[in-house]
Amino acid sequence: MKDGINHRIAARVRELRGRSGLSLEALADACGVSRSMISLVERGESSPTAVVLEKLATGLGVSLATLFEPPAAAAHPVSRRADQVEWRDPASGYLRRNVSPGGYPSPIQIVEVQFPAGARVAYETAARPGTTHQQVWVLQGKIEITLGEDRHELDAGDCLAMVLDRPITYRNPTSRPARYCVVIVAPRPV
Repeated sequence: MKDGINHRIAARVRELRGRSGLSLEALADACGVSRSMISLVERGESSPTAVVLEKLATGLGVSLATLFEPPAAAAHPVSRRADQVEWRDPASGYLRRNVSPGGYPSPIQIVEVQFPAGARVAYETAARPGTTHQQVWVLQGKIEITLGEDRHELDAGDCLAMVLDRPITYRNPTSRPARYCVVIVAPRPV
């Protein structure tokens, strides 16, 4: 499955870059990821981290969740559990699962995350195309989210609403795993 997801990401990045009319150099300039790394990702020869994927998504003008959808996904309103793709970040070990139907023409995407004890992920990207709204609902455990200078401690049942317009860091300060749901409302690729 790991190789399968890397190839899905590769095909999706190639497709989105082609739709945008961006060369490798132009995408590298737009997102701050080297041309060689983008090439490795597009060939499925890399296990990129969540931070690299977030930079690519921002440069392509899409949400991170969009990179996990199959290329040219047929629009269908039902997302069966067996078809929901899972991906593990090689840097932090967090496991994400796209819950929403891939390719369905909706601005809403739902992602479930299992966040290991002590894990930390920092997305440096501040400026995103359009306005991206996100809500994080903690289902189990505790997490800390820092958006710009604002730090929020969330326990099970808590929900944080935000606009993604500043760098964001997720951290599990405990010795137990956490699980949370992310609901994203963002512009979708055409």
